[in-house]
Amino acid sequence: MTKDQATTGHLEAAVAGRHIVVMGVSGCGKTTIGDLVARELGVRFLDGDSLHPVENVAKMAAGTPLTDEDRWPWLATVGAELAAAGPAGLVLACSALKRSYRDAIRAQAPETVFLHLHGSRDVLGGRIEGRSGHFMPAALLDSQLATLEPLEADEAGTLVDIAGPVEHVVAAALAGVADRPGATAGASAPAAVPVAGTFAVDLQSAPFNLDDDAIAWVESTIAGMSLEEKIGQLFINHNNDYAPEYLDGILEQYHVGGMRYRPGPSAAVQEHIRYAQSKTRVPLLVASNPEMGGAGSCDDGTFVSTHLQAGSHPDKNIARQMGRVAGVETAALGCNWAFAPIVDIHYNWRNTVVSTRSFGNTPEIVVERAKEYFDGISESPTVCAMKHFPGDGMDERDQHVVTSYNTLGYEEWNKTYGHVYREMIGHGVQSIMIGHIGAPDLSRHFRPGMAAADILPATLAPELLQDLLRGELGFNGLILTDASQMIGLTQAMKRSELVPATIAAGCDMFLFFRNPAEDFGYMLEGYKSGVITEARLLDALRRILGLKASLGLHRAARESLVPPAEALQLIGSPAHREVAAQIADKTVTLVKDTAGNLPITPQTHKRIRLYGISGGSDFTRADPLAYLDVVRDELEKAGFEVHVFKTADQREAAGETGVNFMSVISEEATGDYAQKYDAAFVFANVKGFAQEAAIRIKWSTPMAAEIPWYVTEVPTVFVSLNQPNHLIDVPMVRTAIHAHAGTPEAIRAAIEKIQGKSAFQGTFNENVFCDSFDTRL
Repeated sequence: MTKDQATTGHLEAAVAGRHIVVMGVSGCGKTTIGDLVARELGVRFLDGDSLHPVENVAKMAAGTPLTDEDRWPWLATVGAELAAAGPAGLVLACSALKRSYRDAIRAQAPETVFLHLHGSRDVLGGRIEGRSGHFMPAALLDSQLATLEPLEADEAGTLVDIAGPVEHVVAAALAGVADRPGATAGASAPAAVPVAGTFAVDLQSAPFNLDDDAIAWVESTIAGMSLEEKIGQLFINHNNDYAPEYLDGILEQYHVGGMRYRPGPSAAVQEHIRYAQSKTRVPLLVASNPEMGGAGSCDDGTFVSTHLQAGSHPDKNIARQMGRVAGVETAALGCNWAFAPIVDIHYNWRNTVVSTRSFGNTPEIVVERAKEYFDGISESPTVCAMKHFPGDGMDERDQHVVTSYNTLGYEEWNKTYGHVYREMIGHGVQSIMIGHIGAPDLSRHFRPGMAAADILPATLAPELLQDLLRGELGFNGLILTDASQMIGLTQAMKRSELVPATIAAGCDMFLFFRNPAEDFGYMLEGYKSGVITEARLLDALRRILGLKASLGLHRAARESLVPPAEALQLIGSPAHREVAAQIADKTVTLVKDTAGNLPITPQTHKRIRLYGISGGSDFTRADPLAYLDVVRDELEKAGFEVHVFKTADQREAAGETGVNFMSVISEEATGDYAQKYDAAFVFANVKGFAQEAAIRIKWSTPMAAEIPWYVTEVPTVFVSLNQPNHLIDVPMVRTAIHAHAGTPEAIRAAIEKIQGKSAFQGTFNENVFCDSFDTRL
């Protein structure tokens, strides 16, 4: 051991477990020196600016100076963070220019030692002028120097001159702090990481697990970026156009770190991604939404199953197969980032945003199937973003159209959603998408006394992102927002404020521009004004580039980032379709048959009246009843005689005149109904996306003729091809089946089981009965 090593080891032991505030005016190097001191000591470093309450952040973003009244709550939080660190120790950067500010910190953490970084006016001014993009004009330095009240004799602290090389400043800082009263020679190293505050990324640890070469690439890439390129990496663009000139503009003007795209034919999608990767200076994270297998990532991808479907059979391998197909098909396109699995728990049957997108209504089934999905998709070169922290499924409303809330208390949340996140973090999930979901009891657990008006969606809540997710749950990976156009976020504050506030709160990436020029400008101004600190920006960039390096993007030749066109043969392949058919056969579920109507065959009930129910056309403008042609064809192949009901709108569209809802009712509901038809089948494929807070059946007209009044006339079978909660609207049906999907495979399997040709194997949870007695009859 050298003399220098021995000296450093003695100093580390002497100050281990200490609470240190690195103070001084702008330009003195609080972040740089503080971070290096913390690294030498093996303790956590925290930038105190990240602890400002939202009100302060908004003021700074607007260019309004903070008053002392603004600062007192913040200084109390700074002190509380130091006190909470306990024996693990903490180094915290905070200007602490006035004696009264330092007293406020000491009131919470009496053992705090202040490390004052001192420099001459010329040294400080030169450093500020040389800091590209820094938010503080050099002209304001004189104001700060006038405000500065040096440490007094009765204050525990030390003064260090910053004029020398950085390594000399760090060594002097360590020696100065070690000499202060209260340091305990030979104190042990930190036993545990504290659970509050912000946490610097560790790229050598999970989920990144980078080697020295990869870390060097991360650091050198950041060092070679302009400020605009750094800001651009924080964004994930939604590519609404496949045109090369569109991509050129996005990549050249905004330097985005990732992208998602509008689904289309697989060949067009792959070529679009290939062009994007060929034009970007830093390889892109290319995201898809493979929640159902390959479907949703391109028009011809394989629909394997929904999340609920994968949780509706004892065979947990269904979820693994869904993940495996998703990985193979999205990787063939050139995607490397999956916005899945969904780890929400469907507690509230009225919630229809995750009703089919959750594996089930218990944390146990969600954990089991989410791990299987993750393992399956991880067989391909793909990283995952599980969603939507802190957890959807409690509120019946949809965060796409309104802020929703997870209302569980702290203890109950930890047993449920917290259990899911701990298990999945431990299993290696690389990134987490944050929902625009508030959690009042969780926020108040970390910020006691928080007013109702201050409860914000998790995307803007540092207590949820830093204290809970980074701290208590120990998540070291990348955090991204959910889509930024969602009203759950946009109703919280002005766009100019919320864009940088998400990063300041602890998110690392911002999902989707609303207006690229505006949002980029808001983020850039947020950095320049100090809403996003230098330390926060660097930490986010390290996580973004670290995720890219974990995929090997830094080593790959540019032309190899997207597979050759031949890989597209894997998408929608016969093998994948067979997987989908096998899963459909396993998961079609008989919810009830209390009337004993089944089986129904062409021999027993030849003439079928067929009704189709949809949620109407949505933003895709696709025919919402197109699936009914598949149902009719499959029934006719089986030997049934099918009579399809037409609504008043359908008949008018076909050219009929003089038709209205009353005339349709009169014609349909006649006394000879049972003489015309032997049975009635109702196939419902009710969908909706981001247009209402919750989805229920919407009949075609008032008192519509397709509502199952006919259950008293003929055996009636109701089949849902999507939502599990329809019995609340059709409790009169005595035979209900959940087929989960409007795919040919699911429809075919349901019709076979109605005839008794194969057994029902699917399972269901209590949500199907919607907390109502009549749905069980």
